[in-house]
Amino acid sequence: MSAHSLLDELRWRGLVYQHTDGLAEALGAGVVSGYAGFDPTAPSLHVGNLVPVMGLMHLQRQGHRPVVLVGGGTG
Repeated sequence: MSAHSLLDELRWRGLVYQHTDGLAEALGAGVVSGYAGFDPTAPSLHVGNLVPVMGLMHLQRQGHRPVVLVGGGTG
């Protein structure tokens, strides 16, 4: 899947509404890292945390590197 079709897929799924200029070029130029961080305020994560995780899953399926950090400062 090309960078443009990856972005189209993410838009179609409602995971991306807008992005910075040059994202498609960066995705097409090589492996990029996608990051999501969570510092839960409850004892567990909730369904709202699923959106960034799904976005990272799609990046990983296209050969990119997902990074997830779960903090414990407030959880």
